[in-house]
Amino acid sequence: PWEDQISLYQGGTVIGSARCMDFRAREGRMKAALNLVKLGITNLCVIGGDGSLTGANQFRTEWSTLLVDLVKAGKISDDEAKTSSHLNIVGMVGSIDNDFCGTDMTIGTDSALHRIIEVVDAITTTAQSHQRTFILEVMGRHCGYLALVTALACGADWVFIPEMPPDEGWEGHLCRRLADQRARGCRLNVIIVAEGAMGRDGKPIGSEDIKKLVEKNLGFDTRTTVLGHVQRGGTPPPRMGVEAVMALLEATPETPACVVSLSGNQAVRLPLMECVQVTKDVTTAMAENRWEDAIKLRGKSFENNWNTYKMLAHINPPDTKSNINVAIVNVGAPCAGMNAAVRSAVRIGIIQGHNMLAVHDGFEGLAHGNIVPITWTGVSGWTGKGGSELGTKRYYIISLFQLSLLSPLLLSPPQAFMGGLELVTAREKYEELCIPMVVIPATVSNNVPGSDFSIGADTALNTITSTCDRIKQSAAGTKRRVFIIETMGGYCGYLATMAGLAAGADAAYIYEDKFGIRDLEMNVEHLVQKMKTDVKRGLILRNEKCNANYTTDFIFALYSEEGKGVFDCRKNILGHMQQGGTPTPFDRNFGTKMGSKAVLWLTEKLKETYRHGRIFANTPDSACVLGMRKRALTFQPLAELNEQTDFEHRIPKTSWWLKLRPIMKILAKYNISLDTSEHAHMEHVIKKRVSMPAPLMKEHKEEVEEEEE
Repeated sequence: PWEDQISLYQGGTVIGSARCMDFRAREGRMKAALNLVKLGITNLCVIGGDGSLTGANQFRTEWSTLLVDLVKAGKISDDEAKTSSHLNIVGMVGSIDNDFCGTDMTIGTDSALHRIIEVVDAITTTAQSHQRTFILEVMGRHCGYLALVTALACGADWVFIPEMPPDEGWEGHLCRRLADQRARGCRLNVIIVAEGAMGRDGKPIGSEDIKKLVEKNLGFDTRTTVLGHVQRGGTPPPRMGVEAVMALLEATPETPACVVSLSGNQAVRLPLMECVQVTKDVTTAMAENRWEDAIKLRGKSFENNWNTYKMLAHINPPDTKSNINVAIVNVGAPCAGMNAAVRSAVRIGIIQGHNMLAVHDGFEGLAHGNIVPITWTGVSGWTGKGGSELGTKRYYIISLFQLSLLSPLLLSPPQAFMGGLELVTAREKYEELCIPMVVIPATVSNNVPGSDFSIGADTALNTITSTCDRIKQSAAGTKRRVFIIETMGGYCGYLATMAGLAAGADAAYIYEDKFGIRDLEMNVEHLVQKMKTDVKRGLILRNEKCNANYTTDFIFALYSEEGKGVFDCRKNILGHMQQGGTPTPFDRNFGTKMGSKAVLWLTEKLKETYRHGRIFANTPDSACVLGMRKRALTFQPLAELNEQTDFEHRIPKTSWWLKLRPIMKILAKYNISLDTSEHAHMEHVIKKRVSMPAPLMKEHKEEVEEEEE
């Protein structure tokens, strides 16, 4: 039905949600058990916060005794109790606060961040025009994730989070920092406050308190904005529902209740109560003023965000210089998030004492000497800007290089990967190229070998998905209609596939998944049969270079002809709108962390390769791609990635996301099976050494040893 289709892009929950006080009592849980038994339900997927998941685990634990009581009361038979003898539970965390340990991001967090950043971008424009200090208070209860990521995404001057209260005397430090930023020429000051923020003395710190402080001590025109439930709006990204179902199907009576979590780009299973316990440990650590432990217990992602923020916002540039030049060049087509990476790289480089240089207009600018120094304030406000402020070119002329500039290069693909390989090869001819180099993937196509994600791909994917939603909504009230939409990506089908999953497409044609006229015929017939039912909308995505002969016009004509009398067709080519727009919170955050990590790596390589007053780097590991591999940012030598690359089509030879394509067909109601040969094993929350009490530390150590055994 039509209601099934709109649920993909409808925020909140279509089936409804409520806090149930009855479920807290055994009598209420007995009623729930009776309902499940009568309906023959033995698998339950619970989406909610830690309270809901804790309650679900208790429900599962006492399931057998609930059945005994129901039999005694004559409400169910012995046969019914035997048929429903075991209840499987799997949890998925739904909370905008991202306060559940064991997952990088909970369902709802990304949507909340989008809403917050939209407000920040709108307000900062006005605040900058009037030279104002802008204080934004965001939700999050006792978790500072939303505040912290917002601070990174907008380049805030200060952030208050409950996990790490400011040091004593923070009032003076804050005022000095704001005054220093104004003295450097910044017209705007931004302060982000989590709703649960407090001082070391345990007293709350609110946006109004900070406003009074700034106005009294500095006299700055200051405005506050408190974001309430507007943060709960927005449309949801696709999530881990498939993994949750697989966990239920593979569960046995001995399997503990698990929660499906997001780690990097992987959906993983973790013991539910282990995650709940670590979440409670964070609260305990904060109550006992163990702030460093609270940060670590939040998880690696939270800790990395905090460390990156501290480095960019709270460390002053050194007085001494390293006398090393670091050049930054953007290569290929522009994409959202490039500027965030450049800003981070420039500021981290300045903190390291390097002379930072900006190369304008890509490799062409490098060849023609279009290189200028770039300063701390020169990149102010770049985090939220789309495109490439340095300028970029799609082509490059490596053969014309007469490179006399001694500097490591920070490159941004897609063409940069191949350009980087040419630079490494040219080291044999030009000694000036024997310098450390790092390539940061930045392309909407997400086609860079050595990385599962590229800067810019998330923004493009959000643009495509929201456009698909609007296109489908535009036909509300009309007769049955099918939309044929062409996406960018070159020969890489990432955007078409992931947008197809997110928007509920009936098919997505890509180069990596070969198709012919028989496949097209089957797809058309399948859609014709669907549209004869209650379904009123169809969506077909086509990657721009999926096939030279089966063009968008051909597919449009085919569906139009075969659908006569059942549906009509409309065609849309999205084009360069996929490269534009302001970066999403993910791309701002991702670009910031990538730029920071790249320059820190370059700094270490410079130290390693500095000999007798000069830098000489010609080993394979001195020229790398910095990419995300499953759950971690890793450096991989360009030379080693040579074998993994299809140079003719500019794509990796293998891609992780291809395994997701069958899910799209299943959701489109194709009668196919899903490959379940790869079983996900139950993992455990990453164990960090924190300052636990002695008995708890002993118990924790025994658990680790038992697991390793």
